[in-house]
Amino acid sequence: MMKRARQKVVVENEATQTSQKSKKQKTCSYGSVFGESALHTSMDWGSLPHHVILRIFQFLPLVDRARASSVCRRWNEIFHIPDLWRRFEFELNQPATSYLKSTHPDLIQQIIKRHADHLQYVSFKVDSSTESAEAACDILSQLVNCSIKTLGLISTAKPSFMNVSKAHFASALTVVFVNSKSLSSIKVDDTPLDDPSLKVLVANNSDTLKLLKMSSCPHVSPAGILCVADQCHGLKELALNYYILSDELLLALSSEKHVDLEHLRIDVVSENPGQVEFHTIKKQSWDALVKHSPKVNIVMYFFLYEEEFDAFFREETPVTHLYFGRAVSKAMLGRIGMNCPRLIELVVCANGLQPLDDELIRIAERCKNLTAMGLGECEVTCRGFIEFVKMCGGRLTQLSIMEEVLIPDNDYSLDRLHLEVSKHLGRMWFPDMMPTW
Repeated sequence: MMKRARQKVVVENEATQTSQKSKKQKTCSYGSVFGESALHTSMDWGSLPHHVILRIFQFLPLVDRARASSVCRRWNEIFHIPDLWRRFEFELNQPATSYLKSTHPDLIQQIIKRHADHLQYVSFKVDSSTESAEAACDILSQLVNCSIKTLGLISTAKPSFMNVSKAHFASALTVVFVNSKSLSSIKVDDTPLDDPSLKVLVANNSDTLKLLKMSSCPHVSPAGILCVADQCHGLKELALNYYILSDELLLALSSEKHVDLEHLRIDVVSENPGQVEFHTIKKQSWDALVKHSPKVNIVMYFFLYEEEFDAFFREETPVTHLYFGRAVSKAMLGRIGMNCPRLIELVVCANGLQPLDDELIRIAERCKNLTAMGLGECEVTCRGFIEFVKMCGGRLTQLSIMEEVLIPDNDYSLDRLHLEVSKHLGRMWFPDMMPTW
């Protein structure tokens, strides 16, 4: 009995030694691959190479990055290196009116004190409250040592910046415009931007400005935007309201000194029917722009009432993308088919109860570049729609048509319609149940 017990102990000891030897061999094997540090069960995170820690931090959200900076002194030092503060979005929301998170005030002060001169790509996302917009202006006013390249002011809801006093807003922008000297991209839609602020922008950043988005800035005049076009010859993208679009502006953008314009967005908006009289842009001015910039995308968003379209598309217009957010008449769509040969995309959110067969067929005949179409709250017979698709063929890469738009007729039911349309498109197609634009 005692002998058996001794034998059992010897066997177990041998097994244990064998297991430990095996583990040691595995550890040595790993060590030969990963180096001696792999032999240690606990790792010194502070010894990671600088570029590795920096790469980790670049993938972390700001809150997690701040927490990681407390791991050790070295990580805290890397937390403050300039490369991590080139791009920053300030989120400013009032707890009483918004459920969105906000950048902590202590962090904002730390950024202003330690990283203002590192910021290059800056945006402010604010809620609808005036307090949040004013806080954004206060931060901008303190960026006296900045070298910002892109600036975006984003309101998640109106009125936001529009309720800030014009003097306060202009003063804040002036600090950035004067000190940056290298602004290339500015998005200031729905703000009290004015002509004097644009002159300051041009005086300090005319050589670098490439993108300016300033739709719904009621204090900017045609003369103010003309000043930008006259002196910022590198401007490639511009977004503005139709009321400040002029023949002089298009000709300035077409001058020999100016680079090719790539994108021109025009918002045509009317809040109350009959209160705004829309002017007409001459065909010669449009022609000059396209001759100078043959690949320019001209995008127009219309939010008008039917009786307000009289000034548009009476002559050939080189628009490439058209979006109608309110009802548009059959006559207007007919003019588009006749006078918009460069049209690439057309979205009609509403029209009425008269079928648009003839208008769509004319658009298919004349608009040879059309590749995208969206229709909602209007009517097209199944036969007319199939004829339209047949004429366009496979070049229609996007076709979003609400099911209730299509009216069955004696030739086609909805079931047969999707088969015919799919055949002409060269891919499976079904009408939409919900709008996708």
